[in-house]
Amino acid sequence: MSVRALSCLVAIALAAGAASTALAQGYPEKAVRIVVPFTAGGGTDILARLIAQKLSDEWGRNVVVDNRPGGGSVIGSELVARSTADGYTLLLTANPHTSNPALVPKLPYDTLRDFAAVTMLASAPLMLVVHPAVPVRSVSELIAYAKARPNQLTYASSGNGGPQHLAGELFKYMAGVEVLHVPYKGGAPAITDLLGGQVQLAFGAMLTVLPHVKGGKLRALAITSAKRSETNPEFPTIAESGVPGFEVMTWYGVLATVGTARTTVLKIQSAMARALTTPEVKERLSRDGLQALGSRPEEFESFVKKEIAKVTQLVKTAGIKAD
Repeated sequence: MSVRALSCLVAIALAAGAASTALAQGYPEKAVRIVVPFTAGGGTDILARLIAQKLSDEWGRNVVVDNRPGGGSVIGSELVARSTADGYTLLLTANPHTSNPALVPKLPYDTLRDFAAVTMLASAPLMLVVHPAVPVRSVSELIAYAKARPNQLTYASSGNGGPQHLAGELFKYMAGVEVLHVPYKGGAPAITDLLGGQVQLAFGAMLTVLPHVKGGKLRALAITSAKRSETNPEFPTIAESGVPGFEVMTWYGVLATVGTARTTVLKIQSAMARALTTPEVKERLSRDGLQALGSRPEEFESFVKKEIAKVTQLVKTAGIKAD
């Protein structure tokens, strides 16, 4: 290659890099859409709207939440995977993103290759709650009650492959009980039916169930983390309540379409991390038992890979299937 040709290639590369940086510096120049692959009103949706408002305030642009439920988060996720890689369509998702590879045959996208990790926003335990009509007040009482009535109790989840589904199936496996799974298209309709008594129990996101527990409409038995919550230490863990070793955590993270400029990804991540430190967001997350994170993209990417491997092993060991 001649010196002149090499110089031209270097100039082109520098120009491309400068254009990418300039694009990120101008970002966002229009409205940003955050796709939530679940119904409105659930824990993921609540967090998305908190973050969207803070980004709108900082950027001076509309940041809208677009609920696209269905397929255990597959429909909304595919929409983002097929979007233009410019950072204007983001995915705010949760555990189904890493459990679907093990539970859903022939996903219409590649979970690792079609998305660019932005940040993990927060994590939290789930809360095992029952309708007040169920005559139990502890995990041990629930296990005894369920064993005496195999397949007569039902538990609601936000959909196949979600943390609530995995928690329910792991509980059945480790406690040796038979409880029927009733999947919904999101956490909000699942809790609505639980409140109405159509189902008897759920492993709900603390964002959505804790207000009902405090209001006396649901009874909390335990949380799913290995240790008690620092913000709500009055609730025991399932592990200390008769099912040693039990642990399931829910997480919330943001991804962009693969190919989105690194500078744009970092700008989104830093803005979201700042949003998590604002007093009102911190207070809301703490009140609902969530730990704010705001991790770097590479940290979230590593987490996603490890979580896929962990859930795949769990599905195989416990024989979990999508209903």
